[in-house]
Amino acid sequence: MAVLVGKQAPFFDGDKTFSAVLGDGQIVDNYSFKDATAGKYAVVFFYPLDFTFVCPSELIAFDHRLEEFKQRNVEVIGVSIDSQFTHAAWRNTAVEQGGIGQVGYTLVADIQHALCQAYDVEADEGVAFRGSFLIDRSGVVQHQVVNNLPLGRNIDEMLRMVDALQFTEEHGEVCPAGWNKGKKGMKASAEGVASYLAENAKEL
Repeated sequence: MAVLVGKQAPFFDGDKTFSAVLGDGQIVDNYSFKDATAGKYAVVFFYPLDFTFVCPSELIAFDHRLEEFKQRNVEVIGVSIDSQFTHAAWRNTAVEQGGIGQVGYTLVADIQHALCQAYDVEADEGVAFRGSFLIDRSGVVQHQVVNNLPLGRNIDEMLRMVDALQFTEEHGEVCPAGWNKGKKGMKASAEGVASYLAENAKEL
């Protein structure tokens, strides 16, 4: 499994476009990661297949938190190896019938497996593992986590990582274990860690 943290996110240089279903339901054949995320952070998440089991719970959970991501200037992008037409059909299937409803973010069609291979999340079965990537405004991967197929991810944890990234960018401090928005950061120095631990070690 490749570690992409600290590296340029694949296809964020705009050298290739993909078919996709946008958040408004429009089907396009020229979706560009570079254009869609210009000036924004991005969360790119992979899932195995449309019309499956764990997947709809994750996609609905992302949609329920979409406004929180937008408030943080984050573009959310889902990817699987299904076609754009299957994505559209899944969006048009009611939640009560196993669909995802009209989720408000883009679903990219990776039918040639270019994305799941570039992000190194392709499973032996040919589908993608549940990989999640947080990408900064320069197109650099800052966080990644990959779950095996049966293990649904925690969307709130991705929001926490967005907050941590934006905190350290704004304040120049690092985020200790268990950090949440509103808590103190730590200065990246011997004095900083000593001061932080003196006040907070018992709560870790």
